[in-house]
Amino acid sequence: MRVALFVTCLADTLFPQVGQAMVALLERLGHQVDFPAAQTCCGQMHINTGYQRQALPLVEHFTETFEGYDAVVAPSGSCVGSVRHQHAAIARRHGRADLADRSHALAAKTFELSEFLVDVLGTTDVGAYFPHRVTYHPTCHSLRMLRVDDKPLRLLRAVRGMTLVELPDADQCCGFGGTFALKNADTSTAMLADKMRHVLATKAETVTAGDSSCLMHIGGGLSRLQTGVRTLHLAEILASVETLHAPAGAS
Repeated sequence: MRVALFVTCLADTLFPQVGQAMVALLERLGHQVDFPAAQTCCGQMHINTGYQRQALPLVEHFTETFEGYDAVVAPSGSCVGSVRHQHAAIARRHGRADLADRSHALAAKTFELSEFLVDVLGTTDVGAYFPHRVTYHPTCHSLRMLRVDDKPLRLLRAVRGMTLVELPDADQCCGFGGTFALKNADTSTAMLADKMRHVLATKAETVTAGDSSCLMHIGGGLSRLQTGVRTLHLAEILASVETLHAPAGAS
């Protein structure tokens, strides 16, 4: 299967290791992974802040860049949610019925990572090894817009060596929400405090999620409190194998 990596703005600029982990994982599973160099922002930020007409060229460019692939996979429920639920609507709203039809067709083969692994490839055991205590935060867009349900948890439960601990009130928002955290800083900070309290209650070494944006928010708070708890994207855990954890000098 010819797969395109839709890396997203955040991974491209701040968390490139997430994109690298996705490539390593998918290639390990036997798939050709391309990185279309022409890709840019999907336009979600523009759409969500009211600049829908300005988002239209981004929607068109995204469609032109990715529509030739068998599947498009991204490390973000948020961005995939925009492609799936906003692109065609924006195109149709601004009189581009042709683009709306193309965007709709592309949306049907655009997936968040856990969706692609479980629903398309039909696997929950990707051969990962991660000998740490981990808790999982289900991000709002993946949970409520894409409805990935327990797919990430099914993948995590199959990781060898890992202790997966349930996160209390896991379905509560972490408080990031894109520009929400900027426009409603006090509320966002209070929501983050609740999320961190629940994370710390698990005594996990690592908190994981399917969106780098939420992990950036949670990780920033945990770092400021010097908790020692680290954040890792789901892709990074699933890409981890036993050789990466071997003691120095081991053969």
